[in-house]
Amino acid sequence: MRNNRTLIIIGGAEDKKGNKEILKEVCASINKENDKLLIATLATESPEEVGSIYKEIFSSMGVKNIKFLNITSRPEAFEQENINLINESKLMFFTGGDQLKITSLIGGSPVGDALRENYKAGCVYVGTSAGASVVSNNMIISGDDEESPKKFTLKISPGLGLIENVIIDQHFAQRGRIGRILAGIAQNPFILGIGIDEDTAMIVNNNSSLKVIGSGAIYIIDGREITYTNVSEQHQEEVLSIFNVKMHILKRGNAFDLIRREPIEEEEI
Repeated sequence: MRNNRTLIIIGGAEDKKGNKEILKEVCASINKENDKLLIATLATESPEEVGSIYKEIFSSMGVKNIKFLNITSRPEAFEQENINLINESKLMFFTGGDQLKITSLIGGSPVGDALRENYKAGCVYVGTSAGASVVSNNMIISGDDEESPKKFTLKISPGLGLIENVIIDQHFAQRGRIGRILAGIAQNPFILGIGIDEDTAMIVNNNSSLKVIGSGAIYIIDGREITYTNVSEQHQEEVLSIFNVKMHILKRGNAFDLIRREPIEEEEI
């Protein structure tokens, strides 16, 4: 059993043909000869195609034991075979697609329970795109891209709950999602908003600190010190007004303490 809990959260569109920095890091987190890597294709509409792409990549990097979790109906989340796949895995890789498909299929099921317990026991969780958003207690399921933030147009739903007190958005700079994560922080300043660019990932250890890898940036929005916001359910289409928001921008090699809500100096990494 591992002592550490590790999340590798990818903003989507990770490099699959060049240096593959992020996917190499994923494979390096397990014993390639003996550990089972489970590719979970619940979110995608093309599970065979997507699963095949990742299997080929992980196999080329030396991972010997690769299995698939492809649940397409809720009764399958109660089947012992799928529970066993979760329990036997040392790394669970959730692909992109629709994050609401993941929670609607396995939320409150034995597979969902097994996933959380196996993660607590030391199984590495990796999620890209939809698989990234779903990792927190609450996840963004829809909101306006490339628009000024609106007061109450963001839709949030319960996630898998592997990390607390954050909401995560992916494809961040590429799809102009700063407005919708600001709306989320305005609704609940207690949580941190984390935006992750494409081909960028954060490695989170024990829910306490993160380190950035990949070619883009990670944006951390802290609303604890907000002094004013007009957020409310009235006049929902109005532009959001919000004062005194703090934002950190991190690149490859930077780190952040999620408990103290402070960047970590490079010499401390």
